[in-house]
Amino acid sequence: MKEAGDILKIVGMVLLVLFVLAVGVPLVLAAAGVALSLIGMLVGLAIVLIKIAIVVAIIYLIIVGIRAVLR
Repeated sequence: MKEAGDILKIVGMVLLVLFVLAVGVPLVLAAAGVALSLIGMLVGLAIVLIKIAIVVAIIYLIIVGIRAVLR
């Protein structure tokens, strides 16, 4: 009877591992995907802000250059 109990424990552990692999791994990967998409969105937003700052700086330099020429 003791061997039957050990076999049931081993079978239970194997089933638990299969359950964790079937349910836990996709949840972890989905959470990682959400985190990565948020990081990607923040990086994209930073790139857009840098582009806007460059355009504003170029416009400012053009205006300052025109003012210097007109003086």
